[in-house]
Amino acid sequence: MISRLQEYLDRLQFDTSRASLGTWIAMINVAIVVLVVGGISISAIGSLKDLADQQGQSRVQLAGALAREDLRRFGEDILTEAKSLAERQTFQRLLADRNSATIEPFLRRSCTSETIAACAVFEGRTLIAQAGAELHWPEIVIAASEQGERFLAVPSTSRYSVLGASAPVSDSATRRLYIVRLLDERMGVLLSERVGLDVRLINYRRFVEDGKTTDFTRLHSAGLSDGRSAVMRIDEPDVYAASFPVFAATGEAIALLEARLPTAEIDAAAGTLIRRLLATAIVLAALAVLAGVLLGQQVTGPVGTLTEAAEKLGQGDFSTSIPIGGTKEVGKLARTMEDMRNNLIELTGTLRRSEAEAQAVLSGVVEGVYAVDRSRVIRYLNPQAARLLGVEAHDAIGRFCGDVLKPCLENGQRPCETRCPILRARADGSAQATERLQLREGTARTTVITSAAPVDELQVQVIRDETELEGVRRARDSVLANISHEFRTPLAAQLASIELLREGLDTMAKEEKRELVYSLERGTLRLTRLIDNLLESVRIESGQLGIRNQSVSVAEIIEDAEALIGALLNQRRQRLILQIPESLPRVDGDGPRLTQVFVNLLANASKFAPESTPICVGASAQDSMVSIWVEDEGPGVPQIESGSIFDRFHRGPEEEPEPGGLGLGLWIVKSIIDRHGGNITATRTQEGKTRFEVRLPVQVTGDG
Repeated sequence: MISRLQEYLDRLQFDTSRASLGTWIAMINVAIVVLVVGGISISAIGSLKDLADQQGQSRVQLAGALAREDLRRFGEDILTEAKSLAERQTFQRLLADRNSATIEPFLRRSCTSETIAACAVFEGRTLIAQAGAELHWPEIVIAASEQGERFLAVPSTSRYSVLGASAPVSDSATRRLYIVRLLDERMGVLLSERVGLDVRLINYRRFVEDGKTTDFTRLHSAGLSDGRSAVMRIDEPDVYAASFPVFAATGEAIALLEARLPTAEIDAAAGTLIRRLLATAIVLAALAVLAGVLLGQQVTGPVGTLTEAAEKLGQGDFSTSIPIGGTKEVGKLARTMEDMRNNLIELTGTLRRSEAEAQAVLSGVVEGVYAVDRSRVIRYLNPQAARLLGVEAHDAIGRFCGDVLKPCLENGQRPCETRCPILRARADGSAQATERLQLREGTARTTVITSAAPVDELQVQVIRDETELEGVRRARDSVLANISHEFRTPLAAQLASIELLREGLDTMAKEEKRELVYSLERGTLRLTRLIDNLLESVRIESGQLGIRNQSVSVAEIIEDAEALIGALLNQRRQRLILQIPESLPRVDGDGPRLTQVFVNLLANASKFAPESTPICVGASAQDSMVSIWVEDEGPGVPQIESGSIFDRFHRGPEEEPEPGGLGLGLWIVKSIIDRHGGNITATRTQEGKTRFEVRLPVQVTGDG
């Protein structure tokens, strides 16, 4: 993160140096004006919008409150009308006659108008007569009995809530007159005209039964939760809306009074002021740009010539002198830069000569060279060292040397902490250490690092790669030790057999002599096989192993191998079982080389299989390949599934039934099979047997 920030600052500094001072002064002035004017404008616009929003909400809330107050007055008016009608003598006389045919026309003429929707006369809970809209009067009577003279109700069969009043008829204590008004669209229009905003009345029961959720639903829910009112700006249909729940005297919600105010009325005035503010800001910014340009020209004019000269100097052109002139400060700067130019000319020449000499020396050195500072941080790395360590020089510079070289741990610690040659050289004048380095590709390299004493806070190390030399030494020592051991064992056995045969030549039984001769034969065969494998290994390693392609019979190859290995099989009383079909096709290959393959495989099977057990050799053809396998009842080796037994100089575990060989037999087998275009695998069968399977290509016929 820090490096990215530094790169960004570097790029920003480069861009700044390319711009003129006058331009930057103008830009600074513009930035200041934009920040000040923009900040004031943004703050003012925000405050204006807040005030406009508050005004809109206040207006719609006031309109809703006025509309609810009008509803209360309407209730009082209805009560007055109900009492007036109940006291009329004509009405009382008609009720006394109990003639509903004359009462209902009277009610229609007396209590139905634009404001009164319906009326009814009850004696107790019995309906005597009604007029106007069809309503569920029993529910209304129950609501009136609970609430008193004035009441609010939500009839279940009506789309609208009702506002009503009741009055007793004076000639009877049980008779009451009920008059109601519907809280419908006409009532909403009337309220809208009175308060000056759009007012709507919503049946509370219909609101609850409607499952849709909108911004208005949330508004009404908030008003019901508050119990008094709720105000909100609703983006669609872009209005300020207020919700006032209308409750009955019992606390039951009857209706929702909704007042609306279009936001365009409020936003229009705010938009005008915002446009004025923006126009003012643009004018001020233009004036600031003009003032900045003029000021920049006044201040930066004398610096122009000095800037051009400095650019040439920065580009490496030291031939151009720095002009002296301008103001006092500019003149002093010009004289200082001229002195710097002269010093740079002299220093650059010296450095270039020294650098050329150092690069010539370091490029000619075969070994890698790197230098570190007091903290052992790499400050220089020549190409040879970079190639050896597998890194780029610019990636290594600036890093701790131990993190770049990555020495292998010794007793759980890095050599950097225990026996670093750099630290020893600071005390002794010079030091040398052999270290194994873990390179980037995962391979370990053996190196010799020679460190010199520090000079001018830098310390030079020479690193030499001795991995191949060390590998050659180890391989040579291992091969010589194995050859010495493998040749000494059969020779010692043969020498012992010869001594026994010589001492008992006249007294030893015939069977004992035969056994000693068989032992000599086995030793000779083993030495012959060791020598053949060594010679074959040398041929393969040097690329001299040639393969002659000819038509070869698999049965003949196995027969020749059996003849060469028969003495070993007889000694261990092992028999060879052949399962080679007569129709098996011939293969393309080198007969003697393939015979050598199966001699090694049969000798290996005889060595690992128990005595007096069979060794099976079988073959089959599939597609264009012939499979030949050698199977024995021996336990095999632990590494059989991994394929490492085919590696060069791979030797079996110490618990082998006989002394291990040089580890070349199976490697030679695989090398020969690979050169024939085939492959070999080693597996354990389900029956617990060890199987080596060779696959060779079938001979290509002339008409194929």
